[in-house]
Formats: sequence, C-alpha cells, structure tokens
Amino acid sequence: MDEVEKRTIGKVMWRLVPFLVLCYFVAYLDRINVGVAKLQMNSALGLDNDMFGFGAGLFFVAYALLEVPSNIALNKFGARMWIARIMVTWGIISGAFAFIPQISAATGISHEYTFYLLRFLLGLAEAGFFPGVIFFLSLWFPAVYRARVISLFMLAIPFSSIIGNPLSSVFLNITGAGLAGWQWLYILEALPSIVIGVIVLFYLTDHPGHAHWLQDDEKDWLKGRLAQERQVKEKAEHFSILKAMVDPRILVCAAIYFCLNAASYGTSFFLPSIFKTFGVTDSQAALLSAVPFLFGAVGMMLIGRSSDRTLKRREHVVAVMAITALGVAATGFASSIFVAMACLCFAQIGISAMPPVFWPLPASILTGASAAAGIAAINSVGNLSGLVGPWAMGYLQKNTGSFTSGLLVVAIFAAIGGVTTLFFPNTAKLEQAPARVQPAE
Repeated sequence: MDEVEKRTIGKVMWRLVPFLVLCYFVAYLDRINVGVAKLQMNSALGLDNDMFGFGAGLFFVAYALLEVPSNIALNKFGARMWIARIMVTWGIISGAFAFIPQISAATGISHEYTFYLLRFLLGLAEAGFFPGVIFFLSLWFPAVYRARVISLFMLAIPFSSIIGNPLSSVFLNITGAGLAGWQWLYILEALPSIVIGVIVLFYLTDHPGHAHWLQDDEKDWLKGRLAQERQVKEKAEHFSILKAMVDPRILVCAAIYFCLNAASYGTSFFLPSIFKTFGVTDSQAALLSAVPFLFGAVGMMLIGRSSDRTLKRREHVVAVMAITALGVAATGFASSIFVAMACLCFAQIGISAMPPVFWPLPASILTGASAAAGIAAINSVGNLSGLVGPWAMGYLQKNTGSFTSGLLVVAIFAAIGGVTTLFFPNTAKLEQAPARVQPAE
C-alpha cells in the first residue's frame, strides 16, 4: 500500500463509516425493538405469538416491494438526499407504534390490524436503506477493502442489540402522560432517526469527485482505482439493469440471502422470549438477549478481515452458514439457560459475519446502475424471509408450546443457504488490485 492509498482510505474510512454505523444503528434498533416491546405490548394489545410473528414479518414484505425502485432512485438523486428521506419517514412511522390504541380507537381498526398496518408502512419507509448504503460504499472503497468496511458498517447490528436491548429494558419501566413503558420505548427510539436523517443532508458526500475533504492527489488516486476496477468488470461482462436482476448468479445470491435472513430474523425477534422460557424477568430477558451480539461483533470483524485477505468469499460464506445452522439447531435442545446462551452466542458469530462476507460476491461482478438494481433485488428477495422466519417461529411455538421446532426450521434454512453458495463462481480475479493505478480522467 503506497502513501497516497493509505492516506486516502484512512480519510474516507473515518469520514463515512462511523456516521453510517450510527445511521444503521438507529435503523436496526427501530426495526427490531418490537422484540423487546413485545414483552409488554402483546398483552396490552391482545396479540399472541402467531399474530406477533406475522406482524413482525410484514415489515419485510413491504421492504421487498420498494427495494429496487428505492435503490434506483438513490442512484439518480444521490445518497445524501435519498437516505435522509428514508430516515425521517421511518422515524415518524416507528414513533406511531406508541399510539396503536389511539389509532385503533380513532379508525375503528382492531389493535391487531393496526399493528400489521404500521409494520407494513415501516417496511415501505425503510426500503432501500441497507442496499443503498452497500451500493454507496462500493462508490468509495476498492474491492479489497469492502468486506472489512461492510463489517464495520454492520457492527451497528450487534451494537443495536448490545446497547439497544438494555436501553429498551430501561424504557420499558418508564410511565407517564398516560403511556406505558412499551409506548415510551417506541417514542424515545424513533426520535434519533428523525434528527440524524436531517443531519445526513449536510454531512454525506455523494461521490469522490465532490469530496472537498480530500486533497487533489487523493481524489485522483481513488477515482483512478475505482475506474480501473470498473473497467475490469465491464471487460469481463457488461450488465444492464434487467440482466443484473435475472442473471443466475444474482438469483443464487438472492437465495443465499433469503436463507440467512430466515435464520437471522427468526431467531433475533424471539431472543427475549426464548430467554423468558427459563423463568427470568422481562428486564433480565432483554439484557441477556444482548450477550450473543458481543460474540457476533467480534466474529464479524475477524471473519470479514480474513475474507478480504484471502478473497475466498464463497468459502467464508459456507463456513458462517454452517456455524449459524449448528448453533441455532443446538439452541432448540438446550436444557438450561447457560447452554442456550452458549449455543446462541456461537450461532450469532455466523449470523453477524454472514453479510460482510456475502455482499462482496454480487459487488464483484456488478457496476453502476446495474449494481444498484442488482444489490436491491438480492436484498428484496432475501428480506422476504423476514416474514417466513418470524412467522414460522411464532406459529410453531403457539402450536407446540416450545421454540424447538421453529429453531430447527430456521437452522435448516441456514444449512440450505450454505449448500446453495457452492453454486456461485469464484470471483477472486475480478477483485484483485490492479498492478498500477492510472489517474482518473
């Protein structure tokens, strides 16, 4: 690594990644805080586990519908404007969950269907945020840095649980103004999304050419390196937007991501409830559910760096899917809270490490608008399993009285995802750094 490269990557890393981590932290917190709110909300609204699982999953149906249009809009209007729009709208809708009883009384819609409607609207609002950021990062970082950068970005997921779950447990105990703890939880965790969404407009930079915070030689190096990588990909194969969405390799990626999310969301939405089966209190369950994400954060960073160092993307995906499948399946047979915790910590290493080692796969063959559409299509299809996993967990728990069957089902999804990964070709040659970077024209 020469001096200009080191200086440029360091500046871009410190300028963009911490802020994007903060954005995704509040996004993911607003997405999954329903799992902690459930500890009080279900009884307050008359929901059972089946209803809750279906409602929690409806988010992903709406999310899938607008993924591709949203990412194409981001490519057209720029990340700064589009990400700000996404964050402000989802913050408003997330806060509206606190007023489900009032909305239900005013509209005549039952609590159950008001919950369904708001989860659907939350998915529509947030659609495009995650794939938009993945595409945005591909405009700023050369291929050999992407797994570790995505790992850093996705630290927001485990930290949203490490920090968010204990914080949510505190909010559950707040009362006042005629609102219960679960209602204050939604309000207090929605406000940061709106505030940070406004800040996005003034902080993000859409393209390296617009980065006033980079020196001229740094801009030239970065634009030249990214241009050369783009030329290598386009010389190997040119993708139109339509082709990017129907290419067999992209469909394989979508299937892999579907399987991952079935295991991830099927487990995470019910973590507090799984711990509650061992006789702990609501607050203890919320605190305990943060522990597996500590192990996930460490695994994400170490495995992401290994993926960048070796460029063996496919092999790393297979390994983390196997870890996920084994850990989740073993949890179903845990006889004590200590065994369950150990199994969930092991599983979370695979769940957390999967996205950083997975997303460089499609990014290795896609460029430009086709990358925006292809990444969004993968995320769109993949997130449909956000309905399947939680609903299966809730339905099977309701009908069997335990979480064992549901955990086995989502573990099977992870195993299928690992096998499916073997059908994706090796792309290491497309990701290797050029011998010499030419200045950008």
